Amino acid sequence: MRSAKTEFHGGPLDGRVLDILLNTLGNVPKVYRVPVPAHGDTPAVTLVYRRAKEYDPKGRWRWRYEYDASA
Repeated sequence: MRSAKTEFHGGPLDGRVLDILLNTLGNVPKVYRVPVPAHGDTPAVTLVYRRAKEYDPKGRWRWRYEYDASA
């Protein structure tokens, strides 16, 4: 399957670039969920990132993920 290097903004994954599998249309999924297991007294949580467009200086766009703190 094809994948794309996608940047994350906000939250614990801020600044990281990960390979994300593309869907059948060649886009990254609209929502990316990252399960975080429980550790000690901290309960298990799921981090939610939503897809957003990012434009470079030449006006071309690509997808990136932004942290959704409300989820």
